Amino acid sequence: MAAEASIQEKKVYETESDQYVAASSVEEGDVVFEQEAAKALRKVDFSVLPLLFLGLLVFQLDRMNIGSALTGGFATDIHVSLDTINLGNQLMFMGIVIFEIPCNMALQRLGPRKWIAAQVLAFGITASLQVFIKNRAGYLASRLILGFCESGYIPGAIYTLSTWYTKKELARRVAIFFFGMFGGNAISPVLASGILKLDGRRGMHGWQWLFLLEGLFTISVSLILLVFLPGSPDAPRPLLSPGLIRFSEADRDALRRRLENDDAEGKAPSAQGLHISLGLVWKTVSHWQRWPHYVSTFAVFSNWAALTTYTPSIMVSLGWSPIPANALAAVGAFLALLVVFAFAWVSDRTNLRGGTVIAAQVCYLVALVVARQVHPHVGQWSRWGLWTTVNAFAVGYHPVHNTWVQLNCRTAGERSISIAMWVMSAISGLMVGTQYYRASDKDNFYHKGLLTQIMMVMVGIVFAALQIVVYVVHNRRVRQGKHKLSDGEEPQIYVP
Repeated sequence: MAAEASIQEKKVYETESDQYVAASSVEEGDVVFEQEAAKALRKVDFSVLPLLFLGLLVFQLDRMNIGSALTGGFATDIHVSLDTINLGNQLMFMGIVIFEIPCNMALQRLGPRKWIAAQVLAFGITASLQVFIKNRAGYLASRLILGFCESGYIPGAIYTLSTWYTKKELARRVAIFFFGMFGGNAISPVLASGILKLDGRRGMHGWQWLFLLEGLFTISVSLILLVFLPGSPDAPRPLLSPGLIRFSEADRDALRRRLENDDAEGKAPSAQGLHISLGLVWKTVSHWQRWPHYVSTFAVFSNWAALTTYTPSIMVSLGWSPIPANALAAVGAFLALLVVFAFAWVSDRTNLRGGTVIAAQVCYLVALVVARQVHPHVGQWSRWGLWTTVNAFAVGYHPVHNTWVQLNCRTAGERSISIAMWVMSAISGLMVGTQYYRASDKDNFYHKGLLTQIMMVMVGIVFAALQIVVYVVHNRRVRQGKHKLSDGEEPQIYVP
């Protein structure tokens, strides 16, 4: 009996030992995978993300340097009014909206390595040719073509990021990507304050030098993208070179496994050769549960058009000459970068996506209300402080809102079209917002325009709150079994 007991104990020990070894092997395998994944992720952070950021930065420089050009006498030299300047910006944004979804679909077919680089090149050439603008017709045509060339870049680049990062990692990366837009808005007046000093050199106006030099910079960025931009985890090699940062087979496997584990269907999204049918486009467009996102984005983001166009001119109106006015206009835009990242960090830490969006919008609303009420009663530097604060909080909600939309999409194709729709709503808002600051309101420092902005932000907050309600009610119905299945799909649980 003792011998049998000893044998049984030995078997139990051997079984437990085998299980321990197996568990240890799994743990060691997980540790190795995490190390490989972290290494691969760092490569993405130092290649894909900064290159897409750089593309957005030059887009913003070239489309918004019109604000600095106005301080250099652009409107006077080509004999147009401020209302014509607003119309030109409207045409640019209209061009973006018209081709947003078709261009995004083209990116899926061609891949980011080809499409994004070609798009930046076309935009840079158009931006450079603005030096030849002589009249109203030339100005309006150039703005419309700039819009056509920019169509699809933002949703395409954001979708490309989603093919490299998990959902949890995406908010901060999207925020960093949007630093390209907001950073371009910050850098543009600073660059302009130096470039405008070239006024009169070689018979060219300062604004001509501004368009030419920044356009040539954009062309150089397009060449950098051609040579160094990776395609996707499946095909990371850049189009025209092996790349400065190279992805090994282990890197590719680690990136794909991370994305597959993160996806509900166990599929890694692709940025290469993804076919998006018209049926999927219609299904995504008609998905009414997401429409409050688009209305809120349209309403609040419409404010930014007036600020980016006229903040340098407002600084001139406050008493500064064009060069220091452009430098002072940049301060609020630089502070906006910190605000954007702060709200993105809060969003990721708390996972309260809708709550973070509303908190950022409320901060912006408070800044607008205080500026409108206090502005007539204070001096030059206090007024500068008010406008700087407004610019600092003007876009804090924007990248977080984009991530909120993406987290509530099921498939790669649906996410791609939803991002395009979100960008279309934002650009449509900018198209409307170009008319908020009117020439007749200039002497009052756009008192009526500020009231319009306050009202639009309030509308945006209401629809962001409505979006949370829609998601919460839907989720409750699903958990109670009251939501019917459609097309054989399980009902979706949303992130409110």
